[in-house]
Amino acid sequence: MTDFSGLAIAGRVATPTDSDWDQARAAWNLAVDQQPSAVALVESGEDVVAVVRFAAENDLRVTAQGSGHGAASLRIPEDTILVKTERMRGIEVDAGAQTARVQAGVLSVELAEAAAAHGLSSLPGSSPDVCLTGFTLGGGLSWLGRRYGFACNRLRAVELVTADGEARTIDAETDPDLFWALRGGGGDYGVVTALHLSLVPLANVYAGALLFPAEVGADGVRAYRDWTAGVSEDVTSIIRFLRPPDIPDVPEFLRGKALLVIDAACIGDQAAGEAAIAPLREIGEPILDTFGQIPAPGLCKIHMDPEQPVPGNGHHRVLRELSDEAIEAFVGVAGPDSGTPLLLTELRHLGGALGRPDPDGGALSHLDAGWAMYGVGMVMSPEMGEAVTAGLDRMHEAMEPWAADGGYFNFAERPCDADAILPAEVCARLAEVKRKYDPEGRVFGNHAVSLDSAV
Repeated sequence: MTDFSGLAIAGRVATPTDSDWDQARAAWNLAVDQQPSAVALVESGEDVVAVVRFAAENDLRVTAQGSGHGAASLRIPEDTILVKTERMRGIEVDAGAQTARVQAGVLSVELAEAAAAHGLSSLPGSSPDVCLTGFTLGGGLSWLGRRYGFACNRLRAVELVTADGEARTIDAETDPDLFWALRGGGGDYGVVTALHLSLVPLANVYAGALLFPAEVGADGVRAYRDWTAGVSEDVTSIIRFLRPPDIPDVPEFLRGKALLVIDAACIGDQAAGEAAIAPLREIGEPILDTFGQIPAPGLCKIHMDPEQPVPGNGHHRVLRELSDEAIEAFVGVAGPDSGTPLLLTELRHLGGALGRPDPDGGALSHLDAGWAMYGVGMVMSPEMGEAVTAGLDRMHEAMEPWAADGGYFNFAERPCDADAILPAEVCARLAEVKRKYDPEGRVFGNHAVSLDSAV
């Protein structure tokens, strides 16, 4: 057993002998049982350097988490130090340059609020408390994505500690291959300590959700699909079947109801936003309509994701198209008569800048698919876990005829290598980066790249 008393950092090193070990090792997803050798609650880049060098001296491996949202897909062997960056929350906004430097533990809503003070916006996703580092390294699918692309390609520079224990600040000029890999290739190439990001000049957006009874079913999904075919790239949206749990956080009039929910964000003023979503209001009489002109940080909350850790089990796949037959299959496994145990099953509209190769982009320059499908269920007991897993499998299998190749990194919540997600030529280049910067595989992240990927 490793003696961690020699690992001196400004933060704290927790081990299995500590009374709060279970709290220290916990992920945001409470269904995940992480069992590293130690947890380093770091407070600076210097702390990370010390951890990585200690790991090398003691033949240990290193992996990192900010919020721990993607922990279900992170396989942690016993000989691992889990670096948690949750104490590193510094944010610096340069309003003139429209950029921000964020430390590795900053949450999505924190940057959104800091940027908004200057009339700027980040590219927020659907969860307010997801860590920006994992969100960005895995792609970053944003409410502004159809206009601005993936968040990973808004990176200007990255501060990280590589497997040799060296602190580096890299960009497209200093380390083009490593910088390319970090933009959508995950966290397999070093422990990130800060991100430098480009912001966008956006203070307000027309956004919200329409909640319909789930019984609108396939007709509602078809109407939404037809609507997406004509919207501009200023509109990014999601449709989902949702079954809110019977818990105090959910308004009483929604608890236990099967719903069809459409969320959207429209860049522009209120008049343009109202015109854009007007056809959706014709689907039927909504139970709730939350659309309005809101400050940009409000984008983090329109999807109504939980803001506290919960136990969950998710799965996904990407789809080429959403034909009438695909819609019938989707409603069959997710709709009001499906009997699904899943909390939600959703389809995210891609295309626009998300579907165009970015000439200056990283490992994820675009996604060659029309839709990203994701499902998740609450796992409050082993029996519920089995039921949710079966429901996710049915969802995945039902949409096989319309599946696109690969997947989306941040939605891939089951353990797999990057080869199952990213194109072969991308993985081959990622493997070269891994061989150069971490030939012994000291540092690893979710969906590690296989060094066997063909060159």
